[in-house]
Amino acid sequence: MGEIELNNRIRTTAPFRADHVGSLLRTDAIKTARLKKAAGEITAEHLREIENDEIIRIVEKQKETGIQVITDGEFRRAWWHFDFLEGLDGVEPFSAESGIQFKGVTTKARGIKVTGKLDFTDHPMLRDYAFLDSIKGSHTAKMTIPSPNMLHFRGQIDKDVYPDDDEFFHDLAQAYKKAIKAFYDAGCRYLQLDDTAWAVFFSEAGEEQIRAKGTTPEKLRERFARSINEAIADKPEDLVVTMHICRGNFQSSWTAEGGYDGASETIFDGLNLDGLFLEYDDSRSGSFEALRYVKRPNIQLVLGLITSKFGELEDPDTIKRRIDEAAKFVSLDQLCLSPQCGFASTEEGNLLTEDQQWEKLKHVVRIAEDVWK
Repeated sequence: MGEIELNNRIRTTAPFRADHVGSLLRTDAIKTARLKKAAGEITAEHLREIENDEIIRIVEKQKETGIQVITDGEFRRAWWHFDFLEGLDGVEPFSAESGIQFKGVTTKARGIKVTGKLDFTDHPMLRDYAFLDSIKGSHTAKMTIPSPNMLHFRGQIDKDVYPDDDEFFHDLAQAYKKAIKAFYDAGCRYLQLDDTAWAVFFSEAGEEQIRAKGTTPEKLRERFARSINEAIADKPEDLVVTMHICRGNFQSSWTAEGGYDGASETIFDGLNLDGLFLEYDDSRSGSFEALRYVKRPNIQLVLGLITSKFGELEDPDTIKRRIDEAAKFVSLDQLCLSPQCGFASTEEGNLLTEDQQWEKLKHVVRIAEDVWK
């Protein structure tokens, strides 16, 4: 039995001591196939066959790193959030005038809008998860979907459909409740909600943006928390639900900065989640002092101390010292380690190679083995 398996005896359920956020660099085969599909040179069925083959390959590569959790790398998506949100009843894509602005780079243009009452009746990603589940072997398969807050944060809402925000957030939570049950029925026992919306509370500029939209940071924090807690209120006991809080990740760039302080009490003591994936790979993320608001002994905090933005490996001793710093506020037993984000939040991917990606995951495993002996 390998050392990582021995360590996982300490933590036999997700999130694991060595974990990862989910998305992986798209392979050349995937990129080529998607271009051919867009050009009408191959069918959707042929594209899916190529995706299946590549997902099988990258699942085996994940297993080789020693990590216990596997994902499909989000290989069937162009975006980490839009692709899922468009599958909700009442949501439609549209051609936006411009992309999302990151530090020094802009995404391609794409948008979503709420044109009808929100609901969840079926979704193509249920089939996607079922395929991942069929090849997981003894590993744990994780499904990643955007947090419900992302529809409010990135979507245009027709006020004729939802003149009242409370009704919108209620219907959104109910749609997600159905989605969570559907993924559970498909076999999912580890579900992650990805969320960049919380970062709007982390800076004065973000809070000014909230007020410009006619509400207050206090009211929006409460709504965000309520939508998540209502969505997971009836989840089965054996379903682990975590949330990844991010400040943006596109081609190794970012959108937001600031520590968790602007929403720390809500995030760490107001969300009924099983775990939180926290971005802590550079100074933009602030200090660990925000962790003082962690009151629950049964919530796991996955420290994103390894960057997914660049290929250079961090000094292991530096990472261990940072884990020790976090352990001054939260028990070491409640901490885990991962990259701060995925490697490809969109199909373009971050600025590192696939080999560097796998080395990053191995690096997480090696450090976790040393820390949680």
